Amino acid sequence: MGRSFVPMKFLLSICLISATAFAAEYPRVIFSDDFAANGFGKAWGHYKSASIVKDGVLVGITAPTSDHNAVDHIRIPGEQNLEISVKFRFVSDKAKSFNVWFDDKNYKGSHAGHICQATIGPTSVNLADAKTGSFDLTDGLYDRKKANQLTDSEKTMLSVKASRNPIKLSLQDWHMLVVQTLGDEMTVMIDGKAVSSFKSAGIHHETKSLISLTTNSVDVEYDDFSIKGTAK
Repeated sequence: MGRSFVPMKFLLSICLISATAFAAEYPRVIFSDDFAANGFGKAWGHYKSASIVKDGVLVGITAPTSDHNAVDHIRIPGEQNLEISVKFRFVSDKAKSFNVWFDDKNYKGSHAGHICQATIGPTSVNLADAKTGSFDLTDGLYDRKKANQLTDSEKTMLSVKASRNPIKLSLQDWHMLVVQTLGDEMTVMIDGKAVSSFKSAGIHHETKSLISLTTNSVDVEYDDFSIKGTAK
C-alpha cells in the first residue's frame, strides 16, 4: 500500500487556523500591561514579592528570606471564561517555574480562594483544579494533605485533579504563553502550539477575580501581560 504525504504548507496552515480560532473566542481586553512605565502600575497588587519592573519587563523575584514565592496579581470583576497571555523567559537554571493562578478571594471553600492554576517550567506544564483538589477545605482535606494524613481513596481522588505534560523550553529565549479557561476546561498554548488541556469541575468556577503570576523563585521575566474575556 502506498503512503500519502501531507504537504508541510498544509500542516502549517492548519496550525495557524487553530491558533487563530483559539484566540478569537476572547476578543474583550480586560487588562493589559507592556511594562513600559517606570515601575508597577497602580492596578498591580503583591504578596511577599520582591519583583520589580526594569527595562520594560517584570522581573519576578522572591526575596531570599521569604517563606512564600513572589506573587504579583491583578484584581478584576469575577468572570468564568478568561484568557491570560504573557511573554516569559527563564533567565537561568535558577528559574524553576512560574504559576498562572485563577483565584476568587470571596470563595471560602478552598485555601486562599484558589480555583485553578497552570504551572510552567522548562520541562513540564502542570494544570490543576485547586478548588475541588488539593486546596479544598472540605472535611479538612487541605490541612490533612499538608500533614501527610490522606487516606488512599483521597490520594486517588486528588490524582485526577491535576495533569502533567512534558515540554522542552529553551532558557533565555522569550516564549509566548496563553492560558484559557472555558467552562470546566483549561487549555495552554506556548509559542502558538497547544501543549496541554485539562477538564475538572473546579475550573468551571464562575467568578475568577484574581489573576496572579507566582515566580518560583527567581530569574523569570515577563512582558506583554493581558487578561481577556469572552464576548458579552
